[in-house]
Amino acid sequence: MLRQRIIERLKFIYPSCDPNNLADLLMKEVGLKEMDLSVDTSLQNIPPNFWDQTDVVLITYGDSFLNLPQKPLKTLRYVLDKYLKSFINIVHILPFFPYSSDDGFSVLDYQSVNPLLGDWCSVTEIAQNFRLMSDLVINHMSSQSQWFKHFKQGLMPYRNYFIEVQVGDDISKVVRPRSSSLLTKVLTKEGECFVWCTFSSDQVDLNFKNPQVLCEFVRIIRFYLEQGVRLFRLDAVAFLWKEFGTDCIHLQQTHELIKLLRLLVEHHTPGALIITETNVPNRENLTYFGNANEAHMVYNFSLPPLLIHTLITGSCKYLKTWMMSMPPAQMGTCYLNFIASHDGIGLRPADDLLDQAELNAFIKTMSDFGGQVSCRKAREGYDKPYEINISLMDALKGTHKGLDQYQYQRYLCAHTIMLGLEGIPAFYVHSLLGTENDHERVRFTGQKRAINRHQWSLSVLEEVLSESDNKTATLFTALKSLIELRRLQPAFHPNATQYTLHLGFKIFAFWRQSLDRAQSIFCIHNISDCAQKLLLVELNLISTDQWYDLLSNKRIQQSTDEVVLAPYQSLWLTNKVFKPQLLA
Repeated sequence: MLRQRIIERLKFIYPSCDPNNLADLLMKEVGLKEMDLSVDTSLQNIPPNFWDQTDVVLITYGDSFLNLPQKPLKTLRYVLDKYLKSFINIVHILPFFPYSSDDGFSVLDYQSVNPLLGDWCSVTEIAQNFRLMSDLVINHMSSQSQWFKHFKQGLMPYRNYFIEVQVGDDISKVVRPRSSSLLTKVLTKEGECFVWCTFSSDQVDLNFKNPQVLCEFVRIIRFYLEQGVRLFRLDAVAFLWKEFGTDCIHLQQTHELIKLLRLLVEHHTPGALIITETNVPNRENLTYFGNANEAHMVYNFSLPPLLIHTLITGSCKYLKTWMMSMPPAQMGTCYLNFIASHDGIGLRPADDLLDQAELNAFIKTMSDFGGQVSCRKAREGYDKPYEINISLMDALKGTHKGLDQYQYQRYLCAHTIMLGLEGIPAFYVHSLLGTENDHERVRFTGQKRAINRHQWSLSVLEEVLSESDNKTATLFTALKSLIELRRLQPAFHPNATQYTLHLGFKIFAFWRQSLDRAQSIFCIHNISDCAQKLLLVELNLISTDQWYDLLSNKRIQQSTDEVVLAPYQSLWLTNKVFKPQLLA
């Protein structure tokens, strides 16, 4: 059965190849035999969920914490074990391989650990205590890698591992995520040629039309699984397959390749997951769920710009409209929610969600708060804003009216909203610590994205976390408490029911219900800088149930006509309490 399903995918992707031989080769490369059918989710009426409300992701670089001369991965493990293990169970270490540029996303060798960070032993030690997520930088490779050097020397099989573009090849419709040139001239043994570079001249796109390239990555996936990796983030996967004369994004061959990789991964290791990184407009992003047979998870890329926009404008109009349009994830799939990342606030996912005037005002406010704007080459030939580079702490230090005194409250409100939403919450390490813009690092690296890639000295981190009145310690403690509380609530299961509530544009609210329907939670948030009145009758609370606010630890008296919400105050109203401490 597994072999036949692989063959069906291969017939579409590689119609000119013998699908039987290629299927056998792929199964051999990943270490599977036909009898090894440990999981076959397609044959079950309800695909299994390999997650629940206790799952929380940390996103970090391998060198986010420094304690020289100790290798950074050892330091990271120390920080994880001492400060995070009680409420974080999934760790995404951004590319920890040798690289030549782009902070790791221009990989020199997929099967080595950057010696400046540590070694595989350090990685597997982290994997023993946490579910480990690793990037699979599958679209491109460093121009300084051995693979590309062999390509230039004309050595087989590498001669066909990259994409050459000839005069007359139609690339006029290609969608660009950057403003750099698509083609890079290189000198090979056979003379000059142009190679395809979606992201930069140092990141040369791989040729997946060559099935040998697919076999290479299947071997890499198996190696990662053996090192303890359990979640695979497919970086820039939307651009994987190229066809001249098309836009070369989201092509059906790309979708079929992801489905194929999912088949191989989940049969090798039940519970191993595929996550697609597709920083594109919302409707395009959702296609990567397939029919619950493609990505297990997709990044909820529209959430960061819409949520931050909501909190700086004091109106949830656009966020609520988007929420009502979002389909619930099928069982066996879920959203990965985040507000900040190592890159910045993507603007493409807000296409068709924010009008141009709102987008322009948003960019101006972020620029006023110290953010920088990165651009891409639009089809019309001009540069268009692609992302805003700013730390989340600085992005929320005021509103479109300017700076104010509500930065802390606004910051907690943003995370309280994220923690309540359908899906698995993911925290970028600097959001968890409230790190501010690092302008010095931007000057040192010359890269705009470095503004949100601060490196903490371990001694400084420990000092600030030990001071109860320190801003970093206060935020960290508050977020930890929120996360711990969330992990106890069945209604926050990533696939629990979610409905958007209509309480005007100043109060953003939604309802969650556990899979067994025993627990309901009304998540209510004042997203403005003014107090707001909430009429309890609008919630239609079941009168026979006793209701509690999990956040304030108080019972709700339904005889009260209204509740006054302070600026950026949140409520989690529930009929069933799961909490470590007693109610007041």
